[in-house]
Amino acid sequence: MHAAMQGGPVRCVLWDVKDTLLRVRGSVGVQYSKEAERWGLSLHPAEVNAAFRETHRCYSNRYPNYGVSQGLTGQDWWMGVVRHTLSQCRVNDPALLNTMATNLYQNFCNAENWEVFPDTKTALERCSSLGLKLGVVSNFDKRLEAILHSCGLLSYFSFLVTSEEAGVAKPSPAIFHQALQKCGTPAGRVAHIGDHYVYDYLASRSVGIHGFLLDRDNSHKGDVPQEHRIVSLEDLPSHLQEHIV
Repeated sequence: MHAAMQGGPVRCVLWDVKDTLLRVRGSVGVQYSKEAERWGLSLHPAEVNAAFRETHRCYSNRYPNYGVSQGLTGQDWWMGVVRHTLSQCRVNDPALLNTMATNLYQNFCNAENWEVFPDTKTALERCSSLGLKLGVVSNFDKRLEAILHSCGLLSYFSFLVTSEEAGVAKPSPAIFHQALQKCGTPAGRVAHIGDHYVYDYLASRSVGIHGFLLDRDNSHKGDVPQEHRIVSLEDLPSHLQEHIV
């Protein structure tokens, strides 16, 4: 048995989404290449992935959190990323770049572009059955509600906090404070689960939330106390159950 959590019994669980509950099916390069095929273009997924990684890094540095504080929307930001990525792969027609970017932005609302991890629904069902309120805190744009609905996950959650709509992103404490307001519960009675050591684990714990790290590939074995680290979402309900009175 782990030491009892400070602050009283857990009443609410916050969840990260990307690479915790679901991930991109195949890769971004595969998805962009499929769209290119529809227009008679042959792109190499590995080349697209490399261009995407570099473009995403540049945009994230220049326009953090989808550029919301600079007057952009998530759609503006993503369409810029797609156009720039594809132009790096020798797609040069501006009208075609716009059309492909619009299509891809919309396509990523659909379940076929996402893979729900096999342990996701079981963990959500078990946590719900324990009487816990579930919510999402995610560095994501406002498509997240449509994506979760399409993947059959939306109904598990009482609320969603996305960084685009919140105007702040993890690891800022401010996005967790917005989530805590929606929980209606003090931080000491809230748990959080996510796959990122800084954005999820350290950031949630910095505001007094009981952060757990999802470490599917066992890469943080030495960094995180054993009782705070799980390798499968299936392990989360048993970690929480002893803290529910």
